[in-house]
Amino acid sequence: MALYQLYSHPAERGYRAGLCSKAALFLLLAAVLTYIPPLLVAFRSHGFWLKRSSYEEQPTVRFQHQTREEDRNQDGKMDVLHFSLELPLQPTEHVLGVQLILTFSYQLHRMATFAMQSMAFLQSSFAVPGSQLYMNGDLRLQQRQPLSYGGLDVRYNVSVINGTSPFAQDYDLTRIAAAYQERNVTTVLSDPHPIWLVGRAAEAPFVINAVIRYPVEVISYQPGFWEMIKFAWIQYVSILLIFLWVFERIKVFVFQNQVVTTIPVTATPWADPRKEHLS
Repeated sequence: MALYQLYSHPAERGYRAGLCSKAALFLLLAAVLTYIPPLLVAFRSHGFWLKRSSYEEQPTVRFQHQTREEDRNQDGKMDVLHFSLELPLQPTEHVLGVQLILTFSYQLHRMATFAMQSMAFLQSSFAVPGSQLYMNGDLRLQQRQPLSYGGLDVRYNVSVINGTSPFAQDYDLTRIAAAYQERNVTTVLSDPHPIWLVGRAAEAPFVINAVIRYPVEVISYQPGFWEMIKFAWIQYVSILLIFLWVFERIKVFVFQNQVVTTIPVTATPWADPRKEHLS
């Protein structure tokens, strides 16, 4: 009758030696060379500690004055502002340029809880008198430094223009713009593409129309402790696996060939350790 191998199991071989032996010293040295160098390699390769990360979020933006805003995707956040302003003029008055500040409440909630009062500066001038100025652009976030992870950041949640001040200098556009640019986090009207229309009737007002969108932003932030650990751990383990594979084969070679003196012991996985026999 033909015989077939129906089952197999590996035989386990151990190697015994004293704690003060060369074999024990070798294992200690192998452990140090296995676990420490991957940490040094990962650290020296730069980017081991994640100091800055980013994510996408649509900010919660509200215009600070009456006008019409739309939530196009019905997610509870406004997506676009339709701004319209009429300036009554005398028949002898003409408009050659416009400087306008629009203020907003700007908030982020996902990774960094951040709230500020921001602005968009609209400016345009032409050589001929106009009847209407039309602009269409995006309110974009500008960061000079990443936001902090967690907590509440309200350092810029103050009015861009001090509307309660009795001093004329606090309403000067140059001073307002200069103070605003000192912030590390601001908003700016991107690609407004101004269109200047001419041919105003004598009694007609000058009209400013603007469409300002609130797009999804890529927010830069400082990662929290556990995110840093997770990122560092992945790098460390990916290098450690190579060292584990190499030193495991080195140890097998050293003990099988008795490079260091030990007593080999062979046993099956279910054998009673008291009945193990020396090979």
